[in-house]
Amino acid sequence: MKTTKVMSLSKKVGQNTIIQIVGKIISTILGLLALAVMTRYLGAAGFGKYTTIFTFISFFAIIADLGLTLVTVQMISDPGVDENKVLNNLLTLRLCSALIFLGMGPIIVLFFPYETSIKLGILVTAVSLLFVALNQIMTGIFQKRLIMNKSVWAEVTSRVVLLLSIILIAYFHGSLLAILWASVLSSAISFGIQFYFSREFISLKLEYDKEIWRAIIKKSWPLAITIAFNLIYLKADTLILSLIKSSTEVGIYGSAYKIIDVLVTIPFMFAGVVLPILTADWLQKNTEHFKKVFQRSLDFMILMAFPLIIGTQFIAKDLMVLIAGPEFAAAGMILQILILAAALIFISCIFSHIIIAINQQKKIIGAYVFTSLTALAGYLIFIPKYSYLGAAWTTIYSELAILLFAAYYVKKYTAVSIKLRMAGKAFLASSIMGGIICLLPAGLSANKLGLLVTIIVAALAYLIALIALKAISRDDLKLLLPQTNKSSVPVLDLENKS
Repeated sequence: MKTTKVMSLSKKVGQNTIIQIVGKIISTILGLLALAVMTRYLGAAGFGKYTTIFTFISFFAIIADLGLTLVTVQMISDPGVDENKVLNNLLTLRLCSALIFLGMGPIIVLFFPYETSIKLGILVTAVSLLFVALNQIMTGIFQKRLIMNKSVWAEVTSRVVLLLSIILIAYFHGSLLAILWASVLSSAISFGIQFYFSREFISLKLEYDKEIWRAIIKKSWPLAITIAFNLIYLKADTLILSLIKSSTEVGIYGSAYKIIDVLVTIPFMFAGVVLPILTADWLQKNTEHFKKVFQRSLDFMILMAFPLIIGTQFIAKDLMVLIAGPEFAAAGMILQILILAAALIFISCIFSHIIIAINQQKKIIGAYVFTSLTALAGYLIFIPKYSYLGAAWTTIYSELAILLFAAYYVKKYTAVSIKLRMAGKAFLASSIMGGIICLLPAGLSANKLGLLVTIIVAALAYLIALIALKAISRDDLKLLLPQTNKSSVPVLDLENKS
């Protein structure tokens, strides 16, 4: 009976992961199309202003999170809680924090030397991010129930609306401000859809319970502090660039960073699905299953990280030209560097979510303080001299530091055995993939069809190499197909097959 339950849970995790991956592929394509239209319409300087606006207000949006996004999943995964009551209080606290901190952004920017259009854009974007903030509570509801198709529908629909809006704005020669209002509409639609779906499970309303708020804040304050310091090494680079360099340089750096932002949603999406299971295993002292979920999750991230690093070195410039236009060709070199940061995030994401699952957030605060302050020093030293290249390499340092700190604390507080055997196989398979790319005709990826062919050939070469190296098996491939037999091997192979 227990084995059947574990198999069913593994299937649900796998199915939700596949649903999210498919949804993320669709929404990513839509997002990249929107980016392509926007960069070509606004140009490097105009996109630089857009990047400055979102970077500035993101400081306040991320602080407003207060760690509540991750705490939501953690708290409602505890079998003993009144889920509806906790979610009502989380929603109320989230709304209050968002109104306070997002409200501060348009006021504080008045003291910065930005032009009026940027300051007005920050005010409009604050409205968009208010809906995003509330959306994150909705996502926690679906993550816990492993029914992320609801969130996927909301995200895809909102991306369609955003893309169509930007196309219309470009066609009718609208302003940057009009594009920002389109983002508000998109975010509002996403929230509305998720709120509608959530009513099937939860009756949400604004509620204040002193004891629940105290419990939420007790769990979230360490995360809030780490998030605040996160801001320094995640966003300070673009902010410093916007203050001392031209809008064109900001736009070029921002376009490459946009690709990274898209890519790193994948590990956080996967970790968000696994977090409730890790939390429940830890609370119930199911140590063996906890270790299996952790190791398989880490292996999965490693298998995705290595081909990204090597493959991007070959296609970065052509990819940026295809997505953003010829004016952004210089962003290819930045993408080749920043992809290293993305790969580090893929791996560190698993460790950081383990720390949340075991409720040891307070232990890693010092690591974030150290990394943030040293990264800030790096930005201030290297950006004035090396512009966006200095920003990119300092970002690599900060992500590597966080990975090492997070891995150390996971090892210390869980005593799990961190096995890196998969890293060697992933590196070798990625190297074989790189060799195959080198054999392709020169300049093949310089056009749309050729770039697509290059990516497909690279993906197939990597997959075949993994199979040859026995990094994945035939059974692992079958897990990607719909499961009709309940007794078949479960998705992600998280349980003990014996």
